[in-house]
Amino acid sequence: MHINMKIVTKYIAVLGMLVGLVSCQNNSSRNYQYMPNMYESVGYETYQESDVFTNGVEAQLPAEGTIPRGDFMPFEIENTNDGYLFAKENLKSPLDSTQVDYDKGGPLYAIYCGICHGNKGDGKGKLVEREKILGVPRYDDVGRAITTGSIYHVLYYGKNTMGSYANQLNEQERWQVVAYVEKLKADLEK
Repeated sequence: MHINMKIVTKYIAVLGMLVGLVSCQNNSSRNYQYMPNMYESVGYETYQESDVFTNGVEAQLPAEGTIPRGDFMPFEIENTNDGYLFAKENLKSPLDSTQVDYDKGGPLYAIYCGICHGNKGDGKGKLVEREKILGVPRYDDVGRAITTGSIYHVLYYGKNTMGSYANQLNEQERWQVVAYVEKLKADLEK
């Protein structure tokens, strides 16, 4: 059997080229971009100068009195001591007795409140027992005399070391938690 060296050399050269091409291929990136403007969008600057608006800046504040889309409703009572006292005396729940759902409020309370205030509202949550936070009041504490409005105000803005839960709970959920806290308060006062 006679092997032609010219043919073998050609096969080795072609094989070498194929190995070279395959080894240089990078599968993690695109080889060709069809319509590159779809891959690399034009970036618009938010605060760029513009002749369209009166003050020359594109980013504008929303018109006064507008409400953003979604579940957000503005809370008209201020985050001050006077606002807290006003809410304590005047703010009432929009939920009637048929809308209060302890099966919704209870789990939300357990997630966000029970860790400090305790599952019974007695101020003996896990963080208090481990002495990570001190001075968490009981809901039946006469000196604090919590009301529907004060509970909602504190949930919305926070008070002392307690932070705000306005971003974690929507308005409907906050009112369900308020109803559940009032239930715990009533149970403690028995």
